[in-house]
Amino acid sequence: QVQLVESGGGLVQAGGSLRLSCAASGRTFSMYAMGWFRQAPGKERIFVATIDGSGGRTYYADSVKGRFTISRDNGKNTVYLQMNSLKAEDTAVYYCAARGQGVYTIPTLEREYDYWGQGTQVTVSS
Repeated sequence: QVQLVESGGGLVQAGGSLRLSCAASGRTFSMYAMGWFRQAPGKERIFVATIDGSGGRTYYADSVKGRFTISRDNGKNTVYLQMNSLKAEDTAVYYCAARGQGVYTIPTLEREYDYWGQGTQVTVSS
C-alpha cells in the first residue's frame, strides 16, 4: 500500500509559477512510475505528466509541454511538478498517482495507476 500526499497548490496570477510536491510512503518508491493528473470544475480528470521510476523518461500532455516539468527525488520519496507560465485554464485540482508495476513505464491513462493522492487545488487568476 502506498499513500500519496500532495502539497504546493494555491492561488497565483496568470504568468506565474507554482511547484507541486507529492510525498509517497513506502520503501520502494523508485519502483513506481508517477503521474500528475488534473480535474477542472465540471470536467473529467485528465493526464498532465508522467515520469518513470528512474526519472529518466518523462511525457507530457500537449497543453502543458514546454511550461510544466515533472521530476522526482527517489531519496526523498517525492515527485514534483514545476508549473511555469500558468494560464487560467490550468485551474484545477491536481492529483498525484503511482503505478506499482513497470518501473520504466510512462503511463498516461488513469486505469494504469494503482494509488492516488487526495488532490491539491491550483487556481490561476487572469
